[in-house]
Amino acid sequence: MRKQSVSRTASLVLGLLLAMVLSATAGWAQVLNSGEDWAEPPTGTVAIRADRLFDANAGTMLANQVVLIERDRITAVGSDVRVPPDATVIDLGTATVLPGMIDSHLHITPQGVQSLPYETLRALQQAQANALGGFTTIVDLSGRHTWAPIDIRNAINRGLHWGPRMQAAGPEITPRDRSMAPTPLTIDGEGFEGELFVAGPWLARHMVRKLKHYGADWVKIYATQDFEGDEYQHFKPNGTMVNSPSVTLEEMEAMVDEGHRRGMKLACHAFGGEGLENCVRAGVDKIEHGNEMTDEIAKMMAEKNIAICFTLQNMINTPNSDLPRTGGKVSRLSLTIDTLKKSLTFGVPIAFASDTNPDRHGTQAWQFAKYVEFGLTPAQALQTAFMGAANVLNYGWADRVGSLEPGKYADVIAVSGNPLDDITEMERVRFVMKGGVVLKNELTEIPAGLMTSGATR
Repeated sequence: MRKQSVSRTASLVLGLLLAMVLSATAGWAQVLNSGEDWAEPPTGTVAIRADRLFDANAGTMLANQVVLIERDRITAVGSDVRVPPDATVIDLGTATVLPGMIDSHLHITPQGVQSLPYETLRALQQAQANALGGFTTIVDLSGRHTWAPIDIRNAINRGLHWGPRMQAAGPEITPRDRSMAPTPLTIDGEGFEGELFVAGPWLARHMVRKLKHYGADWVKIYATQDFEGDEYQHFKPNGTMVNSPSVTLEEMEAMVDEGHRRGMKLACHAFGGEGLENCVRAGVDKIEHGNEMTDEIAKMMAEKNIAICFTLQNMINTPNSDLPRTGGKVSRLSLTIDTLKKSLTFGVPIAFASDTNPDRHGTQAWQFAKYVEFGLTPAQALQTAFMGAANVLNYGWADRVGSLEPGKYADVIAVSGNPLDDITEMERVRFVMKGGVVLKNELTEIPAGLMTSGATR
């Protein structure tokens, strides 16, 4: 086991080195060239002007605003802000300025098993694609079978490479079972695949401690399984979901207690039934999916301030497979729409969580239009990716990201039009700044010193 761990670490280091070399020499499409200027924001005062600014707290659009920035932080916001004569002014004209978006559930590592250096390279590229799409803060909520997202987070934090702000969960506890696993070839080969399977409350605590040991910010728990033998998958013919609980309430309570006392947050993959109820009763921090949320569960989530995450990337095409199984009665998408409406009725917090997988990163803003189609106002849809998502982040990051306010990071994006009039504007982010450094600019001429090397101009 020790040799395996050393080999895994060496492979991750190799992967990150390869990422830096390739980025510096080859120049991936839309990925910035290697250099040192992404590590430190520029000195001096920067002022961003725009016709409109979205107030993420109030959900309103403000006119003729100025955002004043010193290094990586916002120092003032308003229509009457005095701009120092020596400030560098970025005039975005008729654009709308918004905070950098937050995606609280995605996966930058591929689901297939390839070499670890390759997966690390690709995961870094996917993380960067999110930033260029306007998602300047992300939560990787399961590294699949690797710890790579944690190392990528560390590399970004230490200035080895550029990318979004990241929190990461590492491998998940009790990996999801969509269908039964292949039977082992021999009796000696029996056992659970992987290492993070729970069998009792003390082993559950051990799994959390292991994640903490390797630097995870989050614990991702798969609390429901989607099959029963070879008979049912996802649904039974009567339209009820298959939600076999993966862990007991006692095991869930042990993980929540251990995670919280060690400074971690916990997210539950749970579609419904006993598994979902166990997550809520134990007091996890957010629920992924929650398709069969009952009124009772919704009330408990609102009372405990547990956020719901709709993960539309995972749900949008489910009618194709679900409707034949249920005789046209129901699908995971139709249940998601019901859960969204129920969340509004009972006041359950909503955090933007796309469940985006590789090759789609940076494009997940299409989900805002679906939120509006399913019952949210444009302002409510936007707020899910600002303070709605910021409030679930670990370490109290809501005081650093999620809105354009003095003291917060200068994570600023812009679109050409008004997203309250046309929510699809969020799919066309034209300007991205993270911590005072411009990563993408398609709107105006700005001094080269404000831009990371090779940025989109």
